[in-house]
Amino acid sequence: MPSSRDVLTPDSLAMLQAIAETGSFAAAARSLGLVPSALTYRVRQIEDALDVLLFDRSSRHAQATEAGQALLHEGARLLQEIDAVAHRVKRVATGWEPQLTIVVDGAIARTPVFELIEAFYALNPPTALKIKDGILSGTLEALTSGQADLAIGIAVNASNAAELQTREIGEMDFIFAVAPHHPLASATEPISDEELLRHRLIAVADSGVRSNISFGLVSGQDVLTVDSMHAKVEAQIRGIGGGFLPRGMVQSYLDAGLLVTRQVQRASRNLRLHYGWPGPAHRTPGRALQWWLQQLESPATRRALMENHHRQ
Repeated sequence: MPSSRDVLTPDSLAMLQAIAETGSFAAAARSLGLVPSALTYRVRQIEDALDVLLFDRSSRHAQATEAGQALLHEGARLLQEIDAVAHRVKRVATGWEPQLTIVVDGAIARTPVFELIEAFYALNPPTALKIKDGILSGTLEALTSGQADLAIGIAVNASNAAELQTREIGEMDFIFAVAPHHPLASATEPISDEELLRHRLIAVADSGVRSNISFGLVSGQDVLTVDSMHAKVEAQIRGIGGGFLPRGMVQSYLDAGLLVTRQVQRASRNLRLHYGWPGPAHRTPGRALQWWLQQLESPATRRALMENHHRQ
């Protein structure tokens, strides 16, 4: 006896749909170019394999049973998925990647990233997007380890990475900020390392596995480590500690009086950020990666990635 996999083929599912749509075996047979006896035999094969009755034959019209209705519903969904798979395969054959993974550093503004995602999906591409968060060396590590196809916001030296293409986004200005009720808000400026040592610093954990980089720490200082830039901002607004933050990310909080900037004796924190992708210069990227690289060539896009945090 044929198994369910033998009988539930796309052709068989389409045949059952034709019976339901025409209302009779004879009409469905005519629409499919089959003799009625051949169609009836195939339906019985399906019913025998599933051990269910799919159509009530007691009247002139073929009425789907409850089991038949369930199969028709699932069959229609499967046929749509088959068509969708065929469409995606054809599109991939034209140079589109099945999936593109992008790692975005925590210092990068998310609003323009999601605007780019919306614009990408407007193309109706067959490529699935996967967006990952990265911090410091972890952003580069996701790229060099093969976990990502594009990294936006590389803040560490990538010159030693083999066959990695990079372009500059720009220089990000970091400011030292605390809540207005924090003791450092009234400290004499510029604030010395000795004074900073008496207060807790809020740091973001490096997402890298192979290395662990920190910025702005004073040796021996009490540190609260969080896993995202947004958690760092929240902690500093609450007065739990102080630390360096991207000016573009917190400008709205400065304007609202939730944070204040403080001058410190140590050198100001500025990071030159890049974006990068793997592969030798002579290799042509897939069409999805090409589209993202074209968008990142725009000075306005690069500037927005550094500054446009207003919806976060």
